[in-house]
Amino acid sequence: MLASVTIFESVALLLTLAALFSYFNFRFLKLPTTIGVMMMALALSLALIAAGWRAPAVTDYARGVLDTIDFNEALLHGMLGFLLFAGALHINLDDLLANKTVIGLLATVGVVLSTFIVAGLSWVIFNTLLNLDLPWIYCLLFGALISPTDPIAVLAILKRLSVPKSLETKVTGESLFNAGVGVVAFLAIMKITQGSVVHGTAQPVDTGLLDVLWLFLFEVVGGAVCGLVAGVIAYRMLKQVDNYQVEVLISLALVAGGYALCDRLHLSGPIAMVVAGLLIGNHGRTMAMSDETREHLDAFWELVDEILNAVLFVLIGLEVMVLTLTGDFLLAGLLAIPAVLLARLLAVGLPVMLMRRVRTFTPHAVKVLTWGGLRGGISVALALSIPKGAGVAEAGWRDLILAVTYVVVVFSIGVQGLTIGPLLRRWKLVPGRAGMV
Repeated sequence: MLASVTIFESVALLLTLAALFSYFNFRFLKLPTTIGVMMMALALSLALIAAGWRAPAVTDYARGVLDTIDFNEALLHGMLGFLLFAGALHINLDDLLANKTVIGLLATVGVVLSTFIVAGLSWVIFNTLLNLDLPWIYCLLFGALISPTDPIAVLAILKRLSVPKSLETKVTGESLFNAGVGVVAFLAIMKITQGSVVHGTAQPVDTGLLDVLWLFLFEVVGGAVCGLVAGVIAYRMLKQVDNYQVEVLISLALVAGGYALCDRLHLSGPIAMVVAGLLIGNHGRTMAMSDETREHLDAFWELVDEILNAVLFVLIGLEVMVLTLTGDFLLAGLLAIPAVLLARLLAVGLPVMLMRRVRTFTPHAVKVLTWGGLRGGISVALALSIPKGAGVAEAGWRDLILAVTYVVVVFSIGVQGLTIGPLLRRWKLVPGRAGMV
């Protein structure tokens, strides 16, 4: 009988696996680190599941490790703030402002439009084609959690590519902001689903449009203000010292303290960290840091980004061990892949088509934004945050949404992430082998 797993043992095991997988990927696979690490973790999970048929204790221990780490808590209330801050730290604010209309529309209207398109298509797939009896409100919930592109996955891929600056700004800017918008949309729909289950039918609570709009404004605008205020305070502190150890510590406190404060005030922590990262990465970098501090700060946050990314994608690969993957659920996931891609194409293509009348876009912009709009850990974390519920029907709906989400995410990272580079090269958007990932 194996002893229970402690949280320290779980973290130690995750770090060890992340290091080993990164090593083998660098030496042999030569894939982008996030993709290589996730694929090896997924292969390990499948091997452990197979081993569990002969030695159940092995699988039980692996699941015990995952049970000690709440994926939703670890990502949405832990790693995400650090990863978003690190990503925003190197985005040029002038480039972002030059594309603010496009980014703003894609991160708001695009996410909402995609949510409803995915909901409609998934309702047809789940209910008409597969007879899985998923209520409309849960289809909408799935649309909300799968519509935002994941900035962590997107930034990890774009680091290796030399795409046109304007297009890179649109892709990264949208992914950074729509994560916060998507989380708020998900929470608003989740609030509607928090009713009882009577005869297998969800009875939503009375939540009106004004309630949803207030939640959106309070969380998103409040998060932006909180990030701005925290960033200004940190900026003034950075300006008054010239010691890179202290300044790195200030930036670390900005992220940890700022995100925790947003959580406590029920504001959007992701939006706050993007705003704070943009402020420190632009004004802070040029007006409050010496060359030595900039060098150490960049090195520190690059290292934090790489370590957390590796651990996160190990976790994504291992999460398959806690899924309920029946034949119907797997088929639903496979059918959801083209539905999600079609929704993304329409949600991006329609706003871009309207804006082409007043501005120009990089050739193949809609294709790149569609295929390069990767889904990742945020979608999995949101799916895991759905309450299990007291009824059998509710538990089945959660398992279905989680399984379908996981299939879409694995396809997005594994297939879209691996092919976006060659496609950019084919479309002549990157030179030579720079398009390879």
